[in-house]
Amino acid sequence: MFWLELIVVLGMLLVGARVGGIFLGMSSGVSLAVLIFGFGCTPGKPPIDVVMIIMAVVVTVSVLQASGGMDYLIQVAIRMLRSNPKRISIYAPLISWLFTFMCGTGYIAYGILPVIAEVSREAGVRPERPISISVIASQQAITACPISAATVALLSFLVPVNISLIDILLVCVPATLIGVLAGALYASRMGAELAEDPAYLARVAAGDAAPIHEKTDFQEKTFGRREKTAVALYILATVMVVAFGIFPELRPTYMVSGEETVLPMTMTIEIIMMIMAGVILLAAKVDVYSVIEQSVFKQGLMGVYCIFGLAWAGDTLVENNLAFLQGGAQDIVMAHPWVFALVLFFLSSLILSQAGTLGALAPLGLSLGISAPMMIGMFPAVSGLFFIPSYATVLAGIAFDRTGTTCIGKYVFNHSFMLPGLITCTVSVAIGLGLAGMLL
Repeated sequence: MFWLELIVVLGMLLVGARVGGIFLGMSSGVSLAVLIFGFGCTPGKPPIDVVMIIMAVVVTVSVLQASGGMDYLIQVAIRMLRSNPKRISIYAPLISWLFTFMCGTGYIAYGILPVIAEVSREAGVRPERPISISVIASQQAITACPISAATVALLSFLVPVNISLIDILLVCVPATLIGVLAGALYASRMGAELAEDPAYLARVAAGDAAPIHEKTDFQEKTFGRREKTAVALYILATVMVVAFGIFPELRPTYMVSGEETVLPMTMTIEIIMMIMAGVILLAAKVDVYSVIEQSVFKQGLMGVYCIFGLAWAGDTLVENNLAFLQGGAQDIVMAHPWVFALVLFFLSSLILSQAGTLGALAPLGLSLGISAPMMIGMFPAVSGLFFIPSYATVLAGIAFDRTGTTCIGKYVFNHSFMLPGLITCTVSVAIGLGLAGMLL
């Protein structure tokens, strides 16, 4: 019966991925209906903790965006990029990683990709090099950020087995940084030098590409205390989350069934984010109704809905087939844990959501005997969003490159992001598994 149920869940997952967007959550509802009404499965647990914590973070980031704070961060990143254009193939991915790490969303990449494209061209650097790895770096940073939807989703699944936020950060911050550097070293040597690329020179001669030394006039915006205050408060919120994770004694205790219990980290993050969202809104004088109009809020709400359906359907499938899974597939997964990392990678490339991938597969992985440290080490594998060249930042990177060097190849999968992405993911997971084995 398990295989039929799995076919239903995977089939509806593929349908949801095909239609895209919020339909992933809707198709998961069909999976639930078939499992419960058709196969008589007992409903699994709805992922309420995951949904609530992601919503709290999404609203805070949306307030930051509405305040203009995110635009201010983008301008800071632009200044950093323009300060050393010759080394942009190394600096750009590190800046992309850093600012995504700070914001918890890849939205900020949209603001710096056009600058990366133009600065690299003006410096005579092939734009494909920094653009490709900067997109990958932004995706990797999501799995290292303490307040990203993916990280808090993983934390909510691992809290019951005594994993803290700092455990995830200790592994994923260095693992993803090393992975990005490895990818950047490869990307910095991709393709011919711009001035020697015959295909590019032919496009310039035909008027289809911008010449190397054509200057672009970037108009800097003026930001005041409002935007800077919002950013400072947002960074303070992130620091508070990390501090409460590192020092659990800062969290209050209370009695539950006669036992002293520490406030869970998931609830701590929710409380901090709800409070700081309000503080930023009042301090930066943000129009309260503008928050729900922000792109981060709309995308975040869609993500929450999808994760709700995916995680609920996944938990229902797993909980009703635990005996079968632990009796058969567990030995295979324990002998070859890298197989589960591949599953994480390829599912993320289909549903284009790191948090959604965890919601669908984390319960299955834990039931198959994947240990919490191993799950953390594999976490960067959910960054396979570049594999099929349809993700928004991948397409944006191609569109912003006026030289045409960043492209999708004739066979679709031979695109500019493939090898930098595969190298980065492989190194990140390898380092992550090694660090998890040593530190956790």
